[in-house]
Amino acid sequence: MHMADALLSPAVGVTMCAVSAIAIVWSVKKIKKDDLCEKKIPVMGVMGAFIFAAQMINFTIPLTGSSGHIGGGILLAAMIGGFPALISMSAALIIQCLFFADGGLLAIGCNIFNLGVIPCLIVYPLLFKPLVKNGFTFGRITIASVAAVIIALQLGAFAVVLETLLSGITKIPFLTFTFLMQPIHLAIGLAEGIITAAVLSFVYKARPEIIESSFDRKAINNDVITRKIVIMLAVITLFAGGILSLFASSYPDGLEWAVEKVTGGTEPEVSGYIVEGAVSIQKKVSVMPGYNFKDTEIEGSKAGTAASGIAGGIITFLLAGVSAFAISLVKRKQKNSAVVSLR
Repeated sequence: MHMADALLSPAVGVTMCAVSAIAIVWSVKKIKKDDLCEKKIPVMGVMGAFIFAAQMINFTIPLTGSSGHIGGGILLAAMIGGFPALISMSAALIIQCLFFADGGLLAIGCNIFNLGVIPCLIVYPLLFKPLVKNGFTFGRITIASVAAVIIALQLGAFAVVLETLLSGITKIPFLTFTFLMQPIHLAIGLAEGIITAAVLSFVYKARPEIIESSFDRKAINNDVITRKIVIMLAVITLFAGGILSLFASSYPDGLEWAVEKVTGGTEPEVSGYIVEGAVSIQKKVSVMPGYNFKDTEIEGSKAGTAASGIAGGIITFLLAGVSAFAISLVKRKQKNSAVVSLR
């Protein structure tokens, strides 16, 4: 559900960049010291990398000629908390946009809002957390995951429709676009919800303190060993990005499918110097556009895809991890300064 610049006007694109930037700054401000304790920092890094790799794996939606990939917002929020999850998701989306030309540069604000702000800051606290407030069980995790992911994707898909409508893209009628976007993302949401429940159940069984600490916004006790689960998630991430990505569905994803159905197979043309400039900048800075080697004559080469999955996962891990460490360091200093001032 990564929007391209062709679906947006400069005014909507810039406005949504500002909205998402405000949400990120607010999230950084709201993060507490315990949200990013020492044991949570590597979890935030590896989960950002995991989401990057998982979003490369499109799965076919039967009988539609379409495919979908997980958004990952609810999974991230359940693992590391809503506010840190938005930071980690933003890191993954920025890497996808700048390094791999996945999602438009002008559209980065929309993509962060649709895939990050909605699930992490709205659906997770208002739906997922209430559904598991009486305790984590396999049943509650499954119900909360499926329900929260479906609602998050439905809201995100509708946000795409609204952003396109406000951009004045008359080639894509509002009602037709809505009636195509919502059902296909309902199917994608059901699949993602099951995947989310499976991952969360696996992590909860192996190391419940990770999910419980995020739910309660408390630090993980020093005697809890999280190294093993972090290494396992890192191995799964590398396997997903380097191997499973090679078997991704070739069908267009839900958004591309809906646009093709509405327009007859053609995306709106890029027009205007601002949009054209954003596209030009993205072409220059992306090192592996389309998850492939740059300037290669082989489209969709397996070597390029595997290299992109591994490299992107590592870069996202570093960006998310460094961001977590920096935020944690600032929060610790702020708390120590507050304690000193009270004496």
